[in-house]
Order: sequence, then structure tokens, then C-alpha cells
Amino acid sequence: MRQTIRLGTVRRIPVGAHWSVLIILFLLADGLAVSLLPTVVPGYAAATYWLTATWAAVLFLGALVAHELAHAVTAQHFGIKVESITLWALGGVSTLDDKPRRARAELLTALAGPVASLVAAGLFAAASVPARMAGADLPRAAFTWLAGANLVLAAFNLLPGAPLDGGRILAAALWALRGDRAAARRTATQAGVVLGILMAGAGALLLLAYGLIGGLWLVLLGWYLSFAARGEYAAAALSEHLRGLPVRAAMSTPAVCGYAWHTIPEFVIGTARLCPHRAYPVTGVDGRLAGLVSVAALGAVPPQRRAETRLADVMAPVSRLRLARPDEALLDVAGALTSARMLVVVDGDRPCGVLTAGDVSRLLGVAQLAGSAAGSHGIGATG
Repeated sequence: MRQTIRLGTVRRIPVGAHWSVLIILFLLADGLAVSLLPTVVPGYAAATYWLTATWAAVLFLGALVAHELAHAVTAQHFGIKVESITLWALGGVSTLDDKPRRARAELLTALAGPVASLVAAGLFAAASVPARMAGADLPRAAFTWLAGANLVLAAFNLLPGAPLDGGRILAAALWALRGDRAAARRTATQAGVVLGILMAGAGALLLLAYGLIGGLWLVLLGWYLSFAARGEYAAAALSEHLRGLPVRAAMSTPAVCGYAWHTIPEFVIGTARLCPHRAYPVTGVDGRLAGLVSVAALGAVPPQRRAETRLADVMAPVSRLRLARPDEALLDVAGALTSARMLVVVDGDRPCGVLTAGDVSRLLGVAQLAGSAAGSHGIGATG
């Protein structure tokens, strides 16, 4: 989920929102201002209801950020790099650069989010007490709704199906009991598919049989849950295929490099035009990796400045790159390809190849063909 609105950085984690979060912000505010608050606390002007509803909706989104931050901070505690936190129409997403290496880490990372939502519910419930004592009925109603909404958020996320937190908890528990992480992930994703179908079915029943518009939300949530669970099931299958393989099995060699001192025209004419790629490693005078330059970064340089602009001026420095080693487990670096289009493979400090999602897909395709050929050969031999 790509961020279109930057909200800031917390613990070196970029926090932002997809534009679709504006939809949920409006719908929450509209539901509170038009339906809930006037029913619970009648007698106020429409503008007053909308003002109260707006800050309540913003606080709810803040609680969502706290939920995701709890996941992120716990992941960081276990040495997992967190790429970003993004809010969108159906909730929040914490993008991790890697996966927990132990069941306990996965369990605690998953559990942290619902715990944060429960804490938020308690804080909002506590805030409603002085509001009630002061006779501030609208703030009291808003804080009470926020407490209930966060309780529902915690309960919903604890449902036992991936990609919900409850599915992660289920996978961690099965991993700890059986010692087979892949099988645990498959079970959790299968549970997520079933849970999504049941939710969508219940939502359709509420919408069609009883005319409740809330059923539409259940249909959307159920569809998303089932869709995301199927995606995770495919990712679990991918992990099984990649298990035990080193990076060198998939990487493309040799690495087509640019030189830090080359100007853009020199590089385009001498290298990029002959070997078209999306990005290129950049080396220094000593042959060591200095950074990575993308075609997009080169194209962003105004034409009149390209003749005097060197690759060193526009490349991403090596300190910002996620590097891979030839003997590193392919499964350990595959997740980084979701946020980086290319990983530079280095032997010592020198680039010896590159790894892209296409390289991994090609390896899987060949492996599947080889497996099919072996299976066909085996049937013919025994038939």
C-alpha cells in the first residue's frame, strides 16, 4: 500500500496514509454527526455535531496508528526492520522488511496491536468519566464511542485467520507446537479464507434480507480478508519452494554497473543503451559498490544539466541499500524485494550480481517445470 499523505516519522519509521483513508474519515464523521450523536445527545446544532464527530474520527485514526506502531516497535525489539506504516480505507498496514525468526517473536509482534487497541479503549473510557462529571454530554458520547470502537477493533483483529492479528497468533502457536512454520502459515491462511467467506456471506444476508447498510461493510471486509488470505497462502507456498536455496541460485550475473564518475550521457551511451534495466549498481574507482542508480532518477535530471551530472550525484548511496550475499538464504532476502525493485549481490564489497522479483519468478518457473518433467518421467517409467 503506497503512501500518498506523509504524516511524519516515528522511531525512523515513515508513517503515512493512502488517499482512501479520507473516505473512512468522512464516513465515520458522517455516521457520528448525522446518526449516532443526535440520537444519543439531541438538541445541538448540526455544526456542533460535525465538529465533535470530526475530532472523534481523527482520534480513531490516531488509535489505528498506535495499533500499528505497537506492532512496529515490537518487531524492532526483535531485530526486524520496519519499512513503513500506512493507513488506508480498511485499516492500517505495517510493512516489515523481514519476518520473525522465532514463534515467540511472531506471537508477541501480532499480539501487540490488539493490546494497544485495548489500552486505547481504556483511555477513552477513562476520558469519558470527567466529561460526564462536567456535564459535557457530546464529548462524553464521543469518548464512549471511541472506547467501544477500539474494543471492537481489538476483538475483530483477534479473529483466528490471517492476515488478521489473530491469524498471526494462530500461526505462531501452531509453529511453536509443531515446529513447522510453513504448515502453520498455511493453516492460518486457510482459516482466513474461510473467515472471509463467512463474513461476506453474513454481510450479504444483512444487506439483502434486512436492508442493513452495515452489511456492505461486512461484505467488503470479508472480500478483502479472503483475498489477502489467498495471497498469503501463495506466499507461504513460495517460501516452501525457496527454502534451502542460496541467493546465487536466482541472481543475474554479471552485474551491469555504472561508474560513479561517469556523466549521464556517457553512462547512457556506453552502458544503459546496450543493457537496458530499471536500475544499475554504481562502483567507485576501486571497484567497490558505491550505490544504485535508477533510470527514473536519471530521467528526473533536467536535460540541460545531464552533461555535467555524474552518477555519484543522483545515485542512492550504498548506506541506504539492502544488500545480499551470494550464499545468503534466498528466503531471507525475498521479502525485501517487495519494497526494493533490485537487490545488489556483493562478494566482499564488490557487486557480483543483482536480484529482482523477476529472477525469483524465473527460478520458480524452472523448478516447477523440472518437477513436472520429473513427475512425467516417473509415471512413464513405472507405467
